[in-house]
Amino acid sequence: FTRSIVAVYSTCMLVVLLRVQLNIIGGYIYLDNAALGKNGTTPLAPPEVQQQYLSSIQHLLGDGLTELITIVKQAVHKVFGSISLKQTLSLLELEQKLKDIREVVEHKDSDRITSYSPLCHYLMPDEENPLASQACGLTERDIATIKLLNETRDMLESPDFSTVLSTCLNRGFSRLLDNMAEFFRPTEKDLSQNNSVNSLSSVSLPLAKIIPIINGQIHSVCSETPSHFVQDLLMMEQVKDFAANVYEAFSTPQQLEK
Repeated sequence: FTRSIVAVYSTCMLVVLLRVQLNIIGGYIYLDNAALGKNGTTPLAPPEVQQQYLSSIQHLLGDGLTELITIVKQAVHKVFGSISLKQTLSLLELEQKLKDIREVVEHKDSDRITSYSPLCHYLMPDEENPLASQACGLTERDIATIKLLNETRDMLESPDFSTVLSTCLNRGFSRLLDNMAEFFRPTEKDLSQNNSVNSLSSVSLPLAKIIPIINGQIHSVCSETPSHFVQDLLMMEQVKDFAANVYEAFSTPQQLEK
């Protein structure tokens, strides 16, 4: 279970984080191009700063992913640990189990109230961490990169980002269940025994059979080329609107004065 669940989380997080980063840097490039004709202007985001800034994605692909795998593994064990491999589950019951896992991973089962998603922790290092760990080879003089990273963190901690990421995750887990639904189709025998059969709850499979099915979904989530899942996320209205808002916020001349 862990691999496919982590695949959904990491793909959604990577897509939304990259959209934020590319639109922030796009806004700065627009401002730099607009200021080209003015004497004495220093580029806000020269190529080396862009490279350092975008390399901060390594946190999600490295330490962030490692921590996420650990948390998801613990959540899966908490939800499925007491269930026998012989016990049968319907698709509806499986959907509830996935919701239970998400609640543990996303801290929805705790009393902590925060305005931002706890998943931000896996996207970027904590602010207290040495800045050198946030982009490869960062030095004290790289104020521009530090500014970009801090602005990105502010964006990731906004309620809008939390909403967009949550919407993407809902789509991702819904797609995962849709892909699995074909394995829970009632047979002709089931249909003949009960004409009013509800296919979502009537067919149950033992956990031992469900595990290889859900593990098999990892290919459709992150191995297909081109990835239909990633394309689906990028085409979501909420993602496109949020990306446009980020670009607009960072391509206004007021940014020059900050």
